[in-house]
Amino acid sequence: MSNKLICPSMMCADFSNLEAEVETLDKAGIDIFHLDIMDGSFVPNFGMGLQDVEIIRKLTNKLVDIHLMIDNPGEYVEKFSDMGIDIIYFHPEADQHPTRTIDKIKKKQKRVGIAINPGTSISVIEELLPMIDYIMVMTVNPGFSGQLYLNHVESKIKRLASLKSNHHYQLMVDGAISAKKIRELGEIGVDGFVVGTSALFGKEESYEALVSKYKLGDGV
Repeated sequence: MSNKLICPSMMCADFSNLEAEVETLDKAGIDIFHLDIMDGSFVPNFGMGLQDVEIIRKLTNKLVDIHLMIDNPGEYVEKFSDMGIDIIYFHPEADQHPTRTIDKIKKKQKRVGIAINPGTSISVIEELLPMIDYIMVMTVNPGFSGQLYLNHVESKIKRLASLKSNHHYQLMVDGAISAKKIRELGEIGVDGFVVGTSALFGKEESYEALVSKYKLGDGV
């Protein structure tokens, strides 16, 4: 299995010691810091705040992405772009004009990501695939950590993996991603994994040991 992108979900980090968490993850070799923004409307929860985003962005030179689980995400592209975010994910399900939002992201010279819920079919977003850099498939219903992985989503992941060569996006997954799922999904063409409590945070092994294992597939 080729080297995979490991993206810690910072919603699961220890916020009482955020600076140390970022520095340790950075040294462990993670690829992208993943930040969740929720509005209590598109999903029934509230996520990280602007101050959290600012702090994490200042603490690392690694890529930082933002996952906008909010209504009307296009209205916030400029705000997060100006904060130094590198990759902006939004949900086409929450956006009446997703191509306009994609254009806004590109004009700010940021990478474009779309995220799709477990119940969203590929046909809904297929016309967007030539325009994007990343597609992130949610393998849980978005909004809360600690949920169970939804196995039925894997048929959609396999189909999106088969379409990569036509559109040149990177395929990501997010939600209850365990060590086993990193191995299995990596074998079918997933490029990157958002990891939280199922694979990274709160484990006995160090971040460095876990990240190294997941990136190479050794012993997973």
